[in-house]
Amino acid sequence: MLHGIRGYSDTFEGVAQALLPGSRVIAFDQRGRGGSDWDPQRNYYTDTYVADLAAVVDALGLDQFDLLGHSMGGINAIVYAAQHPHRVRRLLIEDAGPGAFEASPGATRIRKELATTPTVFETWDAATAFMRALRPTVTEAARQQRLHNMLKQMSDGRFTWRYDHAGISATRLNPDPARVPDLHPHIAAIACKTLVVRGGRSDYLQPEMVQAMQALNPNIQAMDIPDAGHYIHDDQPALFNKVVADFLGMPAVRQSDITKGYTCSTN
Repeated sequence: MLHGIRGYSDTFEGVAQALLPGSRVIAFDQRGRGGSDWDPQRNYYTDTYVADLAAVVDALGLDQFDLLGHSMGGINAIVYAAQHPHRVRRLLIEDAGPGAFEASPGATRIRKELATTPTVFETWDAATAFMRALRPTVTEAARQQRLHNMLKQMSDGRFTWRYDHAGISATRLNPDPARVPDLHPHIAAIACKTLVVRGGRSDYLQPEMVQAMQALNPNIQAMDIPDAGHYIHDDQPALFNKVVADFLGMPAVRQSDITKGYTCSTN
């Protein structure tokens, strides 16, 4: 499971729990985020993320697996699946696709957010107010989870990000055009069963973009989840979890059967 541009591995905790104990779920902090190293060269591009994923897959000895990616993670998943057709058994793309990164209203929103996000918050309440304005549709619990995973306290008591905000923002706002992939040939090259899940009110992945993906590749199925924006797993977690479980052919675990834990478990 691959998170988005300002995401982190634990964003998929609810999805992972819904698939346990019948699945092994692996989610990691992509470079520059959470517990993974920051890149002093600011190599926050698809080719590097895909190479990192390939290294993780090889290190863990995964011969074949299902792959899920959200937003930036969805782009990385598309490219990896196209380049490694024998590795990816089934592919789930959460609100990502050709054109969304470059030209959608959501892309404009994300660039504005990156340009105006404070580096430091004086108090936790200030950070909460910022996140509430940024993500008004998600629950307070989801916002607090996001803050606990994205912030760290400094020695002076203030709070700053646990991801390379300066480096990631610079790369996203002023990218090297040669390293921004054209996703269309990658979409066409996907050889596995694929489901594109779009938030019904997403400002990022537009309906016509999904239709174009399906026109390029008959392996692609698509569905909208109503009353969900770009962060479908936050806006409609129960429904998203069911969609994922159904697509993977796994029964979603009853809430009473879920044991609180981390995002990785083996059979």
